Amino acid sequence: MNDWKDQLSQLAEGELHMKEELDKLKEEAPQEGSFGKQHFRVELDKAGRKGKQATLITGFEGDDEELKQLAAELKKCCGVGGSCRGGEILIQGDLRDKIGELLSQKGHKVKIIR
Repeated sequence: MNDWKDQLSQLAEGELHMKEELDKLKEEAPQEGSFGKQHFRVELDKAGRKGKQATLITGFEGDDEELKQLAAELKKCCGVGGSCRGGEILIQGDLRDKIGELLSQKGHKVKIIR
């Protein structure tokens, strides 16, 4: 009867080692929003949109996944649509002040272009 108990104890020890390894990986992995404090330019853009206004956020330095996360958060907070590509975020409408405030609250430097 010790055979299954030995196997069970080895399994439990293996799980403990796996948990320790996962904890180490989590500590080493960058946290969400870890792209640091950045300098953003927030400006109004009408070109190529038949006169419709769009807020353009440039100056992002990071990978595409972080860009998508930031764009999704800004779109959700503003309640509008938009897109992101090539290090730029486009938000529909003139929301320069609101976006500037949101980015400043996150600790980023923001320059609003009038």
